Amino acid sequence: MAIMAQDFFNYIDEFMSYRQNIYEISPQTVKSNRVDLGLFKNFIDSQNQKTICGPAVIDFQYYLKNQRHNCGASINRKIFTLRSYSNFLKLYDLSGSDALPFYDVLKIRSGYRKQPDALTPQQIIVLLKQIDTHTILGIRDYAVYALMYQLGLRVGEVHGLNLQNIDLKKNKISVIGKGNKPRSLHINSELCDILCQYLAVRDQFHNSWLTSALFISKKGNRLAIRTIEDNFKKILFYSSINTPFKVTCHTLRHSLASHLNDNDVDILVIQSILGHLSTRSTEPYIHPSLDRIRKALEKLPGVKFVKELIRKGELELRFQKSFRPKRE
Repeated sequence: MAIMAQDFFNYIDEFMSYRQNIYEISPQTVKSNRVDLGLFKNFIDSQNQKTICGPAVIDFQYYLKNQRHNCGASINRKIFTLRSYSNFLKLYDLSGSDALPFYDVLKIRSGYRKQPDALTPQQIIVLLKQIDTHTILGIRDYAVYALMYQLGLRVGEVHGLNLQNIDLKKNKISVIGKGNKPRSLHINSELCDILCQYLAVRDQFHNSWLTSALFISKKGNRLAIRTIEDNFKKILFYSSINTPFKVTCHTLRHSLASHLNDNDVDILVIQSILGHLSTRSTEPYIHPSLDRIRKALEKLPGVKFVKELIRKGELELRFQKSFRPKRE
């Protein structure tokens, strides 16, 4: 017996509370799960579906693929959310929950994962130089984005930093990453100076003593993720950096991983810095730069041999003459 659509969506709040309290998932994951369920609800409502059945789920997949242009990984995540919610409804002994069709949905092939885009070290310098460090807000923003690049922090991790997370005497910072996983990172002398400059002016923000947040807004509240992202867009715009890809705050994290890899840093070290559970998560981040690929190809024995012949004048390169058939 198929479950009624109205009954299916009645327990979303309980599901979110259960996930957050029992499994201690992050607020961002809770938000993503709620968006996934809301998207499915809007689709069911738009199709005037009265029950949650197999054909409705198939139509939802077509909708995600053809109208929203979601990739395989994104579709799989949404189906996983619906499957988790279905399991929760089974625990609630909701009538008809055993017949929900999400368990039979096959995983979509994600295809080849696109290599994350990264800025060059020179572009990072240009970007940070665009920030006006003669103002209090500029000093704060410089510290935010320098921290994101030099330690590879996610925007949510920077947003969640508190004063007690930083130990300047031991040159150490404690970060809470995805899944509330903690990690400790070393602060180099340059980054330590940048943070000291910000902490020296932090008290000038409105009601700064009322919050333990490291980075705060003009009104004295914890600096919002949206504000960090919007400020980055403005800085990027005025820096006039042109790239064939979209640059976001997360690009700073990609850039750090790429630059560490170009400097022959071990993948396990990069994994630890980024806070990944497995090197499989780290591998897409550490693609070599085009300059490094060029240098590697230049070292091939055949290339070096031909270059030496040309240098000695023993090999002359000429354009091939066009073929002309003989006249009889």
